[in-house]
Amino acid sequence: MRLTVRLTPRAGRDGIDGLAEIDGRPVLRLRVASPPVDGAANAALVKLVAKTLGVPRSAVRIASGETARIKTLEIAGDGAALAARCAALTEGF
Repeated sequence: MRLTVRLTPRAGRDGIDGLAEIDGRPVLRLRVASPPVDGAANAALVKLVAKTLGVPRSAVRIASGETARIKTLEIAGDGAALAARCAALTEGF
């Protein structure tokens, strides 16, 4: 599964801030407390997404946007189950 996210580093805590539309496509807004130094924010992003979706960290990979706020993640696993978990996360946003 591919997931587009907008990452905000140096936040007060790690978390999900909901959905947004950027350039006509939906993105999941996430924040991490780690700074964008030496890949710390990206590592925290991978850890947050893996924990939230219930997959191992090795199943989450940054496919594009390593140094940008908008990133595309590739998540290995059952696509239907992952999509259902993502939908449940974004309910109410």
